Amino acid sequence: MNVVRAVIAGATVWLLVISTFTVLAYLPMVGESSLAQSVIVICLMAVFSSAGAWIYYKDVSTDHGSRVGLLASATALLLDVLITVPFFEIPNGGGYVSFFTSPVLWTLVIINVLTFYMSGRRRASA
Repeated sequence: MNVVRAVIAGATVWLLVISTFTVLAYLPMVGESSLAQSVIVICLMAVFSSAGAWIYYKDVSTDHGSRVGLLASATALLLDVLITVPFFEIPNGGGYVSFFTSPVLWTLVIINVLTFYMSGRRRASA
C-alpha cells in the first residue's frame, strides 16, 4: 500500500468535506440548519470519496480498498483533531466530545471506507 498516496487521498476528501460544510454555512436557508448541511454532505460523500479513490488508484494499484479507506479516513480524522475541532467547532460552541460522538461523522467515515473498498474491488476485477 502506498501510504503517502493514501494520506493525500484522505486529506483531499477531508478538504472537500470541510469546504462543503463551510460553503453551506453561508447559504440562505441551508446555513441555519445543521441537519440540512449534514444531509447534503452525506449525499456528496460518495463523490468526494470517489475523488480520493481516484487519486489513490490512478496508477495500476490494486491494493485492498478497505485498508486504503481506513487509512484515508484516519487521515481525515487526524485533520479533524488538529484543524476542524479547534478552529471550527470550539469557536461555535462545540467540542471534541460532541464532534466525535456525532452520528454524521461516523456515517461519513463508513461511506468513505465503503467507497474506497468498492473502488479497490472494481480496480482488482478490471
